[in-house]
Amino acid sequence: MIPVDWILLLATVLFCIGGIGVAIRRNAIVALMSIELMLNAGILALVASAAHHGDLNGQVVVLFIMMIAAAEASVGLAIITTAFRKHSEVDLDQYSSLKW
Repeated sequence: MIPVDWILLLATVLFCIGGIGVAIRRNAIVALMSIELMLNAGILALVASAAHHGDLNGQVVVLFIMMIAAAEASVGLAIITTAFRKHSEVDLDQYSSLKW
């Protein structure tokens, strides 16, 4: 079995990659994918710590987090699609406000 420290280190690296992706890239789709990567890193850390402590409640919470992530992705993609149809680009600097 893989030690929990290694799994938490992987979750930390994935979270940092997602945070850097949100901070550096200006493409809305890449930012949305980076946010999803950060959510998945949190899920990985939660499952690893729940398995380490022998508690199955962490896996139930993970299911709720996955549902929220799916809803966030669908709403975010709908907003990006609408913005692309209106402005023909998905640059986040152009969408500093949602008043179009």
